[in-house]
Amino acid sequence: MENQKINKNFFLLSFLPAMAYWYLEESYPVNIAVTGGLILAILEITLEKLFTKHVHTLSKLNFFLILFLGGLSLLGEDGLWFKLQPFFTGVAISGFLAYRLFVGKGLLVEMTEILGQSKIPDFVLTYLEKHMAFFFLAYGIFMGALALFGTTGQWAFFKTLGFYGIFVVFMVFEMILLRLKLKKMMKYEQSRAILSRFSHHP
Repeated sequence: MENQKINKNFFLLSFLPAMAYWYLEESYPVNIAVTGGLILAILEITLEKLFTKHVHTLSKLNFFLILFLGGLSLLGEDGLWFKLQPFFTGVAISGFLAYRLFVGKGLLVEMTEILGQSKIPDFVLTYLEKHMAFFFLAYGIFMGALALFGTTGQWAFFKTLGFYGIFVVFMVFEMILLRLKLKKMMKYEQSRAILSRFSHHP
């Protein structure tokens, strides 16, 4: 039980380095953001390894994303490489989610197991994660197009507030689709139960 609690705490902490990097990137020079983000990522991975004897996949992903995106930022603080950050992030997250689904257990299923939230069926989480993989891929491609053909103002809006707005709309549609899918499944199960009764009736 104690190990599970430690595991859960470190899983939540694994989000901290990426959040710190994006905050520092908005408020300070790029070299400070990269340095601060990498130091936190290395510290979090080290402590996680010491206390839990393993490192969460999300912690590793955060470290490599910060390293990669930070390197791109340093190539040109306000140039094209800097603007292509969201494109590479979207493609990387989409690829990671798709890979986890392909090899077996998805990231959302792992998260609910670590956090001890097992009320949502695995097939629902897998269904949602597939759509999230497509969402991040589409968002990354969209941001790449904005970096190449859009204005700086358009790019900045969809990197921040625009992204949150699109994601909220995406989640609303996902909840509607999921409810429709579950209703359809329930009707199917009810039909099967009725047919089963008649087939076993003497």
